[in-house]
Amino acid sequence: MSFVEAIKTCLTKYFVFSGRAARSEYWWFVLFVVLVSIVLAIIDASLFGVNPETGESSQVLTPIFQLAVVVPMLAAGWRRLHDTGRPGWYLLLPAALSIATMFMLFSGIAVFSVLEQGADDPEALRGPAALLGVTGLMVVGVFQLILSVLMIWWLSRPSQEGENEYGAPAA
Repeated sequence: MSFVEAIKTCLTKYFVFSGRAARSEYWWFVLFVVLVSIVLAIIDASLFGVNPETGESSQVLTPIFQLAVVVPMLAAGWRRLHDTGRPGWYLLLPAALSIATMFMLFSGIAVFSVLEQGADDPEALRGPAALLGVTGLMVVGVFQLILSVLMIWWLSRPSQEGENEYGAPAA
């Protein structure tokens, strides 16, 4: 599949999470999203300027574009995993880990603040809380890295030969 064909296919199948997507379809679309995001970031910096204190540009166009392509990007990845014989929901594993991490962090903060209220020496709890939090973040960081590498590996695998449980091979 060519670059332009892949873009047309992925945008045409905006909400299609069933079926299969060839490796070329997915990766050409990823390249398109990256290239357009870079161009839009440059346009954003040119049109809206750069904050001289922080060196950051005001971004308007880039987030709008990325919001517009998040669903077709997810759908293409979902279909790509189907093409390798894996369930599409595996694509959500890194995001689920991030959400679970945020939940655990906020829960930990809430628990330690309640414990701090009732403690005679609240300073004594801060060291163990920090140690627990940093250790937890390091463990989750390793899991996130492993999941991300695994996801890239799965998305880059060759198509499963013939028909699989998700349908016929993508054209």
